[in-house]
Amino acid sequence: MIKDVTGWIKYAAAAAMMLALVGAAAVDAAGFPPDAEPEARVVLLGTGNPKPDPDRSGPATAVVINGSAYLVDFGPGVVRRAAAAVLDKGIRALDPANIRVAFVTHLHSDHTAGYPDLIFTPWVMGRSEPLEVYGPKGIKWMTDRILEAYREDIKIRTEGMEHASKEGWKVNAHEIHAGVVYKDENVTVTAFPTKHGEWKESYGYRFDAGGRSIVIPGDTTPTQATIDACNGCDVLVHEALTMKFLNNPMRPNPQGFDLKAYAAKYHTTTVQLAELAKKAKPHLLILVHNPITLRPGRRPFASTPEDLLREIRDAGYHGKVVVGRDLDVY
Repeated sequence: MIKDVTGWIKYAAAAAMMLALVGAAAVDAAGFPPDAEPEARVVLLGTGNPKPDPDRSGPATAVVINGSAYLVDFGPGVVRRAAAAVLDKGIRALDPANIRVAFVTHLHSDHTAGYPDLIFTPWVMGRSEPLEVYGPKGIKWMTDRILEAYREDIKIRTEGMEHASKEGWKVNAHEIHAGVVYKDENVTVTAFPTKHGEWKESYGYRFDAGGRSIVIPGDTTPTQATIDACNGCDVLVHEALTMKFLNNPMRPNPQGFDLKAYAAKYHTTTVQLAELAKKAKPHLLILVHNPITLRPGRRPFASTPEDLLREIRDAGYHGKVVVGRDLDVY
């Protein structure tokens, strides 16, 4: 009997070792083990634009390194997309309670509508220290008013039965200028000015982390500052409007303004981005915040991912380029 038990123990140990090896061999969609985080990864949490697209959340991108996540922009759906990255991609750094540092490019609503969610949901889920947020002038004013709007919620959660952390709901909002705006043992973050219509201040960010350089300009017209910030960077995450969208007489425009004039002042077209990328020379160009559909059967006149790539190629850019989708990891 003892011999049989000993044999069973040996068998169980061997089986456990085999399961561990199989688990270690498993990889996520980006080719990384789900429990290990290499030098730096870009996780697309929201690739959409103001249109409420059920397939694409509002603008949000995370840089993940050494178990820490750094967020750029917080559009609608950001916290739930972060939770999906944990469940679907094994990126535990994006557990909402772990998100403690965020940057915002500008204060347009499609980039900030998820801000209350980012403040309060991770706190309710266990964050016990203040959120650190960096952005242009106006982020402090916005933050103060959000906290004031939720003061009754804060009072009930901290003084009621939940006994929530008295620190986790707080936010330290930092209004920045161009230059190095954040640095810790994982990453150095440098802000650079961008141009986005009438906004007096808007910024892009370059992350230098573990030997990789990642540049996220946000919404902007083509600028030399973006080219200089990239300058051969590993990853450039950039918006692009298709010419098909701008030239489509059926395009929706309920406000009735001149869309081409608006695009020229606020955004970057595929043709313009091709010229910019030829100068910036990123190793990988990721296209986000585009007027595309992932359901062309439902929107036959809309631009598609294939239109984006074709226009970029036709404009003369032949570097590595992909159309970003929510929860893609690079």
